[in-house]
Amino acid sequence: MPYLTSAREISAIVAEYTNAKTLWIDTEVADYKSRNPRLSLIQVLDDPKDMSGDRVYLLDVLDQPNIIAEFIERIMINPTIEKVFHNASYDIKLLGNKKAKNITCTLELAKKIPYYLLPLPNYQLKTIATALCSFNNVDKQEQTSNWGKRPLSEEQIEYAYLDCIYLAQIHLNLLGLQAQASPEPATEDLILLSNRYSQLEQQWKLINSEFEHLQERMKKAMQAQNISETSDHKLTSYERTTVKATFSELARLAQTQDINLDFPITLTQKLQKDLGQNLEQLSVDIEKTTSWRLASKTQDSETQNE
Repeated sequence: MPYLTSAREISAIVAEYTNAKTLWIDTEVADYKSRNPRLSLIQVLDDPKDMSGDRVYLLDVLDQPNIIAEFIERIMINPTIEKVFHNASYDIKLLGNKKAKNITCTLELAKKIPYYLLPLPNYQLKTIATALCSFNNVDKQEQTSNWGKRPLSEEQIEYAYLDCIYLAQIHLNLLGLQAQASPEPATEDLILLSNRYSQLEQQWKLINSEFEHLQERMKKAMQAQNISETSDHKLTSYERTTVKATFSELARLAQTQDINLDFPITLTQKLQKDLGQNLEQLSVDIEKTTSWRLASKTQDSETQNE
């Protein structure tokens, strides 16, 4: 993990990175809880297959605004280079912000993977690296250390380069899960899909029925025993207030108080039926949408035979 501190060395490697297709990037920030956080390190990996750290460059940019500006200009704003971060919104605040182009966030990628394929308690980098990539003993202790001091400790340097390796492996594995979750619809095996769907449909009916039943029993039991919390659950109440008025009252108020009520109202099927032929006297906007419903043939035939 080459650790570069001079502006000349950093500029040279940044120039090399302009030819990269994808870069895996992490940052460390000094005074991150203050109103004026300072970018301390930019860690960059250009080869996701590297597990040794040899291709992870640590760019020491603390109090070097010109170098940071060069990195933003040549890398972050460059739309031809994909920049991969975890929780990208945090990093890019100090790296070009809204001007940054072609950003991939592994946090957002992970959230889009169906839960059954990636069942995680949270989407922290440590959690995903452990569960998805089988990295053991991922230590995030140095994350909150003092990144404004120099020299950096060996522990800080090791932490900084390892995060890039974790990030690249997470990204590659997430791309695999993404392909698994979103195969080409035109080539899907409908027989396999249909069989699996039917299996899960029956299981879901049983599980959902028990879940809803248990939920009601727990609510009633907690209320009866005057218990608001258990070791796993919390019971809260809320009130919903609904305010209703007749059209005639609204019209009268609009005339006397000069209130503009000229806004569209969705006409329900019942309202349309009540209006009858009077509906033709209204100037209406009609929006049509198509929805698709998947139903079991067995269920449909049972309904028809009732």
